[in-house]
Amino acid sequence: MWLWVVLGAIVAVGFAAFTGAPYVPSKRRDVARAFSELYPLGPHDVMVDIGSGDGIVLREASRKGATAIGYEIHPLLVLVSWLLSRGDPKVSVRLANFWHTPLPKEVTVVYTFGDTRDIKKMYARVQDEATRLHKTIAFVSYAFAIPGVTPTKTAGTHHLYTLKPLQ
Repeated sequence: MWLWVVLGAIVAVGFAAFTGAPYVPSKRRDVARAFSELYPLGPHDVMVDIGSGDGIVLREASRKGATAIGYEIHPLLVLVSWLLSRGDPKVSVRLANFWHTPLPKEVTVVYTFGDTRDIKKMYARVQDEATRLHKTIAFVSYAFAIPGVTPTKTAGTHHLYTLKPLQ
């Protein structure tokens, strides 16, 4: 029995390591600060959290009045996020791969905890989506700045970038 539990844990961690950033829980106070000082979320916003993990960012966005959509590739984290967020009509979590899933047309802000390996590619992907959707999208990065790009604003460990559609 214990062997199966350990094997399951190894597979789960390995899955995340090879398909995306590792799961690192966000601190509610840091997220709340980002959504008040950096990009004040409100009822007019639709936020997509790339790699939504346990859904703490989704629930904080909902507290600010925004509609929050999580894209998560790890099935266990989708379940945890769904359980912790159930009953909140402004929160939804999807088993989805950001690299292959278009952003909804209503999106106004994308939030991510990327890593050094992927943050620049994430930024470029959101830029492509801003162009496809013909709209400006705010991009909030937790902990990692985009190499070679000046943020619109920084608050603590969060960086805000404003992506306008390209011609």
